[in-house]
Amino acid sequence: MKWHEITISTSEQSIEMITNFLHEQDADGVSIEESGNLNRKRDTSLGQWYDQPLNDIPEGEAVIKGYFLEGTDMNALEQQLRVSIDQLREFGIEPGDYKISTAMVDEEDWAEAWKQYFKPLRVSDHLTIKPTWESYESDEGEQIIELDPGMAFGTGTHPTTALCLRTLEKVIQGGESVIDVGTGSGILAIGACRLGADRVLALDLDPVAVSSAIENANLNRLEDRIQVHLSDLLGVLNTGQTGEEGTTKLNVAVPVDVVVANILAEIILLFIDDVYAALKPGGIYIASGIYMNKEDVVDQGLRAAGFEIVEINREDNWMAFVARKP
Repeated sequence: MKWHEITISTSEQSIEMITNFLHEQDADGVSIEESGNLNRKRDTSLGQWYDQPLNDIPEGEAVIKGYFLEGTDMNALEQQLRVSIDQLREFGIEPGDYKISTAMVDEEDWAEAWKQYFKPLRVSDHLTIKPTWESYESDEGEQIIELDPGMAFGTGTHPTTALCLRTLEKVIQGGESVIDVGTGSGILAIGACRLGADRVLALDLDPVAVSSAIENANLNRLEDRIQVHLSDLLGVLNTGQTGEEGTTKLNVAVPVDVVVANILAEIILLFIDDVYAALKPGGIYIASGIYMNKEDVVDQGLRAAGFEIVEINREDNWMAFVARKP
């Protein structure tokens, strides 16, 4: 089977928004490759050593690829994409001197080839992400997240996902009820359970992500603790404690102990009040997916909703807020 591949060379700052644009245009898959330059600051907290650049992408830049069914009008799609990217500057996001190109590729060239670059990854003191197709022998006390992300976002290699997992490790003490908004591959829901959370409700608007998260929960034998629902942000909470089928009771009782959302800053700002209402007094909101130019507006939004900022964790130019409901 042949697929249209569209490649956008742009700034790292615009990754989240352009990825979102591609999904809005019904991309069947999206890949992101950031700079592998050795000048880039890298996490060495767990003894990692970097002696070779991963690629020749200039520092601060990224290459995003989207894949579309054969027969898609790529000229119209590219024109719409250019309009959307140019509008980013109005929101303080600089895509730089971006370039767009298209090509036809065989399915196996993109659907499977990326797997050779996804290896077991130790992301925190206790959590390691292991692709299902890789062999790995864990150390004592090491918690393994078995993962096959498929077409869903979330392998743990992106700074925002790694930040969320490390932040969850600080927050989860054991026995918590958690809501994961924008679950993608389900990686954060699985990580929360591995760290001791009792129950996780994982939500996503993308049916592909919902399917992937369910499969990964099953792979990790956590189907009795992770429940996945198709939901627009926290919309499922307004259906009388029932799911889309109208019969499935949610596995967490609201208010909950922790809400985690690894999504766009613009989306985080849309439902801050809903998160506040969904948390117990003393509950924690972990909000990630935030680029450095959005720090102030997210900080102000959280405080305006009544949250107290506990800390801000950073990696490269990305950050994760930890906010507490008084």
